[in-house]
Amino acid sequence: MRRALYLCRLLSSNSAHTMATATKLAPISLTPRALEEVRNILREKNVPAEYGLRVGVQGGGCSGLSYLLGFDKPKEQDETFDLDGVRLVMDKKHAMYVMGMEVDFQDGLNARGFIFNNPQAKSTCGCGTSFSA
Repeated sequence: MRRALYLCRLLSSNSAHTMATATKLAPISLTPRALEEVRNILREKNVPAEYGLRVGVQGGGCSGLSYLLGFDKPKEQDETFDLDGVRLVMDKKHAMYVMGMEVDFQDGLNARGFIFNNPQAKSTCGCGTSFSA
């Protein structure tokens, strides 16, 4: 199910752990519009080069899980992927919840934000901010 969610915060981390960029196939994809918006945010917010786009899930919302989207340094438990020049950072445990997901970006009259099309989502809540897998 497609729901618009807003990039609500930039994540930061003081972790000393870093990981080399892997050449594995990423479990998710970003549309050209989403990639363009991520690049714009990276540039406008002067996000440090060692940070990547963190995509994952966290417990919360009325359906049990909500999406995590922001910028962060890779940590020991993470895998990193290259998506057309954008570094994707993801906790290895989160991949099963987002495998095959496409992230798009919408900029219209009624909404502006990232849209998650997740085939692993069995249901979503009425407001679209959480899902069950």
